[in-house]
Parts: sequence; structure tokens; C-alpha cells
Amino acid sequence: MIEKIVTLSVVFIGLCTATIALYGFKKQQPDKDFTGIWFRVKTWWGMFVIFCFATLFNPIVSLFSIMVLCFYSLKEYFSMMKTRKSDRRLFLWSYLMIPLQFLWIYVGWYGMFIVFIPIYVFLFLPVPRIIGKGTLGFLRSVSFTQWGMMLMVFGLSHLAFYSSASPEYGPNLVLYLIVLTQVNDVVHSIISLYFGKHKVVPTSNPNISWEGFAGAFLFTTIASYVLYPYFTPFGIVYGVLSGVLISVTGYFGSLTVSVLKRDLLIGDKEKFETLQGKYLSRIDSLTYTAPVFFHVTRYFFDFM
Repeated sequence: MIEKIVTLSVVFIGLCTATIALYGFKKQQPDKDFTGIWFRVKTWWGMFVIFCFATLFNPIVSLFSIMVLCFYSLKEYFSMMKTRKSDRRLFLWSYLMIPLQFLWIYVGWYGMFIVFIPIYVFLFLPVPRIIGKGTLGFLRSVSFTQWGMMLMVFGLSHLAFYSSASPEYGPNLVLYLIVLTQVNDVVHSIISLYFGKHKVVPTSNPNISWEGFAGAFLFTTIASYVLYPYFTPFGIVYGVLSGVLISVTGYFGSLTVSVLKRDLLIGDKEKFETLQGKYLSRIDSLTYTAPVFFHVTRYFFDFM
């Protein structure tokens, strides 16, 4: 317990430092847009509070919190789609799949957890859309819904399975993953803000640049080298490689969700601006880093 309190104290001090530093930057440079970075820092605080309750009191709090996060992320994703009345039944069934996915996590049934959404939900979802609704818009609505289920529910739900797969190391691995993912995002945003001249997808997200990717990659790798002895049971090789893995997958997660949002919101500038800084803007990288880091770690280490 003492070790956990020390770890949480270090993270708390780091968050306070980051918050104060960002507040100072905003005051000194009002012409710069720190909105995206500020949203990331607020996400850190939310995750930190959840982790404190899960670590010091009851892990079910973490499970429930991540389930709620999946629900609101999926809800926000559905709100971007141009839907018909016939799609509502599909959305309802999608929401009902979320507690089932977390039931498998609660009972520790890894086999069902890993195949439920990619196989069973994938095969089932077309059925309520077909019955009595015809073929108009069928492929578009079903494929969009399945994309949302994979990213917002299946991907993010891995955050909850770490503790189930490894009660001893799982909570710290989640904290390690979240810290590195958010550090990677913030450093990427800062470098892109000041030095980002070569945009990757300027039409979808002008804040994603090659300079930001390179800087975040380097900084996250260094951060993983500093943090892995305190949060993980890894040796130095995987301790450093885990930072590389999280940085690269986080970059592709942010890039993919940015393009996805732009595609869904083409011609709807008002809604695009309204949804800026909501759930998808905060957890986009985690939709990729959470499952990839989990499965690579599980493949190489017996404790998972």
C-alpha cells in the first residue's frame, strides 16, 4: 500500500507541475491555441481520480468508470453520423453490448472478452438492421457502427482488463500506459504548435505534424526509460520498447480518429466545432495504445 501511495503522490506532483506550467504558458502567450493541450491535462486529472479510487478503495470503481467512458465515447461517435430512423435499433443494441463486454472482464473470462465484439457482435449487428428495415443505407450504417464498437468499446475496454489479467501489476500498468499516452499527445501538440511545418493530414487535423511525431517519439521513449522501474516489472529492453510502442500506436490512434471525425462531419462545421474537446478528442490515442500494449505485453510476459 505504501508503494502505491508513493506512486500516486509522484503522479499528483507531476500533474500539478504540468497544470501550473500550462497555465503560465497560456498567460504569457495568449495568441497561441493551447485548447487541445488543456483538454489533455484535464483528462489526466480525471483518469488520476479514477485510478486513486480503484487503487485505494475498490477496483470495481475503475471497471464502472471505464464502462461509462465507453458509453459516452460511443454516444459521441454516433452523434456524428448522419443517421436514419432505421438506425436507432442498431444503436440500441450496440449500447446493450457494452455491459456484456464488461461482464466478461468482471468475471475474468478472457476468451469471451477477446472474441465477443470482433466476432459475435460483428455477426449479430446486421440482423436488427435488416429485419423490417430494408437494404437502403445498410452497409454504411452497419459498417460505421461496427467501427465505433471496435474503437470506442473493444479498444478502450482493454483498460479495464489489465487488473483482471494481472491483479498484482495491472493497475500500475494502466497508469503507466495512460501517463505515457497522454505525455506523447501533449508533447506532440506542443511541438506541432511551435515547430510543426510539415502537416500529416492538414485537412483533418492541422495539429498533427511530422515534427510533433518525431519529438513526441523521442520524449516518450525517454519517459518510458525513466518511469518503467517504478510502474512495471519489465527489464530495460522492454521498458524502453514499451515507450516506442505506445508512442507509435498513440500517433496512429490520434491520426485515425481525426480522419474518422472529419469524414463523418463533412459539411457540418458547427457540429465539428461543438464536439472539439469532447470525449473522442481526449481518448483517441488510447483506442489504439490500450489494446496493442496489452496484447504485446501478454505475449511476452507470463504474469498477464
